[in-house]
Amino acid sequence: MTTTLITGANKGLGFETARRLVEAGHTVHIGARNAERGRDAADRLGARFVQLDVTDDASVQAAVKTVEAAGGLDVLVNNAGIEVRGEDNGIPAAADTTADEMRTVFETNVFGVVRVTHAFLPLLQRSAAPVVVNVSSGLASLAGLSAPDSPAHFYQAIAYPASKTAVNMITVQYAKAFPAMRINAVEPGFTATDLNGRTGTQTVEQGAEIIVRMAQAGPDGPTGGYVDVNGPIPW
Repeated sequence: MTTTLITGANKGLGFETARRLVEAGHTVHIGARNAERGRDAADRLGARFVQLDVTDDASVQAAVKTVEAAGGLDVLVNNAGIEVRGEDNGIPAAADTTADEMRTVFETNVFGVVRVTHAFLPLLQRSAAPVVVNVSSGLASLAGLSAPDSPAHFYQAIAYPASKTAVNMITVQYAKAFPAMRINAVEPGFTATDLNGRTGTQTVEQGAEIIVRMAQAGPDGPTGGYVDVNGPIPW
């Protein structure tokens, strides 16, 4: 049986991904900072809860021990992410972005991915078919945000897109370093979640589709890619 850990899985895309993978027969560990919410989510889905704050080394190391004791890990979904919102939950202005705000976003979205991936690598390397899915964003695309005719061109905030572009690079480099693993970055689409104040135009069911698909990639599946539900997208 495939064992999967999903970070930030007590709600939104993480929760829906967990629900779908439980249905697909995976043993799913729901990683969440908040123990009460995490346990509730796990109980609702028939999953397992593991307390996991991706910004805290001790929390991540404790989660490794919990998952290892439960039998190991085959699939890691780095889903936890944050975005600093502007006034009235709007897009934060570039002129208002501070280094501290950048640091806060990168701590979860970038350093958190590295911290968790690094910690769980030994378990993944023991798996016969290890998979890592990094939840990125269409806002990570340099091609998309720099093209005037792109739907994402209007988005002028700095911290969140920069963090997700970094996630894409991390994905490429990890995929080269570990060719036996399937490691990909995915763009769920503009999904209505707490991250964007539920302004997204997609449901979580639609957004989770590509995450679920790539979480089930086989040993001969793609790696080092940046994809949405329709296939590869421009970096």
